[in-house]
Amino acid sequence: MSYQLNDINFRTVSDPQGFIKECDDLYRERVSLAADKIMENMERSPIVLLSGPSGSGKTTTAMKIAEELSRRGIGTYSVGMDDYFKTVDPATVPRTPEGEMDLESPLCLDMELMNEHFTKLSKGERIFVPKYEFSRRMRILEPSKSIKLKPNEVVVFEGIHALNDTITDVHPEAFKLYISARSDVEFEGNIVFKRTWFRLMRRMIRDSKFRGTDPSETLAMWANVRRGEKLYISPFKDKADLQFDTSFAYEPAVFNAQATRLFKAIPEGIERFDELRQVLPAVQLFGHIDESLVAPDALIREFLGGGIYEY
Repeated sequence: MSYQLNDINFRTVSDPQGFIKECDDLYRERVSLAADKIMENMERSPIVLLSGPSGSGKTTTAMKIAEELSRRGIGTYSVGMDDYFKTVDPATVPRTPEGEMDLESPLCLDMELMNEHFTKLSKGERIFVPKYEFSRRMRILEPSKSIKLKPNEVVVFEGIHALNDTITDVHPEAFKLYISARSDVEFEGNIVFKRTWFRLMRRMIRDSKFRGTDPSETLAMWANVRRGEKLYISPFKDKADLQFDTSFAYEPAVFNAQATRLFKAIPEGIERFDELRQVLPAVQLFGHIDESLVAPDALIREFLGGGIYEY
């Protein structure tokens, strides 16, 4: 799917509020369809596996699906698979070809414990979801939550490795969902803004606002993030029972000012500067929409802040 730059810029000026609502409504329809499919699969399994690359909006989408199912009378839990990370041991952690710690690898997750928990939940048994502390890269003793499913309940597990063979081969009956920003922006038949740049913009803004990460660091990490996606996420996306796009045509106009400021702050000469040289002028092709027009429950609030959800 592609958006047209002329259409985006026209709507940005002529009717920004209506433009935002139209895009949010389309996303809402996709969430509703996912809820339909999950309910159809409930007789087979109460487990939902939601995967997608970094910056796809997995956490918000999981919560949106939970809300939609709850409106239909289905009790729903949402679990971030990041809490199943193993404590990092420099001696055993997987490494990239360059020798750096490969924290994108599925080997960093406790797959054995997850599979055990999926089996217990399917049997109506209680689990204690672990809790991971990213600042210290370690699992702590206190669990993050306890879950025991009743007959009319499901649990959504979201994470980049949710569709990995290590999980889906053991639990093929689980409902599998893949999401990502999957639309380019075109002008006169040429791609002027790549789909991956939606996610890079989101991550750049979120990392700066909420993780204290300098834009140069985010861009430097992006190479390993993209490598991990190609190795560990994209190869499994076609196993999904449903795939949908989580990009919004209006978001480059909302992110424009912040993204421009952050990209301009990156010094020349760092790794992947050639990509930055392409992204910055591409961002500036868009007009500007004030972020105050974005609804508090919109997916991109996960990256902007000021929303109703806690992350």
